[in-house]
Amino acid sequence: MAVLSWKHHTLIQSLLERGPLTEKEFHLIFTGITGQNPGTHQGKFNDYLLKINRELSYVQLDLRACRDPYDGRVYFGVVNNVSDDQSKLGTKYSVPQIAFFKAIVETIAQDVTAEGTICNLDALNIKLENQVLNSSGSQSQDVPAAFKNFTMSHKEKTLDQLVKDKWLCYTEDDNIGLGVRSILDLRSWFHNAGVPSCQVCNEAGFKAKLCPNDGCVVRIHHYCLKKRFSQKGVLVCPSCETQWQYQPPKAEPIEVENEETEPVQSQPSSNPGPSQPSLRSKRKRQRLNDAETAGCSSQESGANRKRVTRSSAHPR
Repeated sequence: MAVLSWKHHTLIQSLLERGPLTEKEFHLIFTGITGQNPGTHQGKFNDYLLKINRELSYVQLDLRACRDPYDGRVYFGVVNNVSDDQSKLGTKYSVPQIAFFKAIVETIAQDVTAEGTICNLDALNIKLENQVLNSSGSQSQDVPAAFKNFTMSHKEKTLDQLVKDKWLCYTEDDNIGLGVRSILDLRSWFHNAGVPSCQVCNEAGFKAKLCPNDGCVVRIHHYCLKKRFSQKGVLVCPSCETQWQYQPPKAEPIEVENEETEPVQSQPSSNPGPSQPSLRSKRKRQRLNDAETAGCSSQESGANRKRVTRSSAHPR
């Protein structure tokens, strides 16, 4: 077994304390520790990651990188490779909160429009009793009291906490998307749940562009499309040969650290402080009041409604 130096320990600790970091942030830490820039010393950087992962594998952890489909940026984080009853004891979330989060993830993952989001009103109206299964795998009639007592206020607070901990994110249009921690940690779950993969990078395509041909099930991430168009200028679907039109996505995720009074580095996700009222919270409540009158479904475009007809063609 190789022995890790204090430099390796510092890299691991930075990810454990601060949560997932952008590639730029992680590279700056690496440069500060080693005095070498990963851009010009890529081999050295890769050797550090390889050595760290060899040691983390003994405790079923993995230092992993992913690309966020909402903003196209690369993130690094440490994830747990085993989901068992013992590992679940380490979470700070209650059983109803976990069920609420799971329902949101499933709704986003199963959306045949591949928008990668759920509107706040739909999230708050999720019924936790649908997450209760009996031993045979079907829905149980016995709903725990904790689920029944999980009020709208509890859901709002849970959403804010999940966003703060980077399990979820708020998009520019104030919808809810998957946070970078979910993207890092749920890679295997996306595959097992049958979420279609991006045709280019083979990662889960829950937030992606659909082939213009309604009869085709191909998905490609926005950043993968951008890269392909910059290389070729014209792109045709690899399955049905329909020509693609590329338009940059309008919605970008809101950076949580911009909403806090202190930088995110000073507030590790493993021990977050009490939530403080923010301008976003006030805006969100005002938006929810408006949504209760108009309804989320009225905001759905004609194109999105058309995409629902693809449901029979997509795996589950």
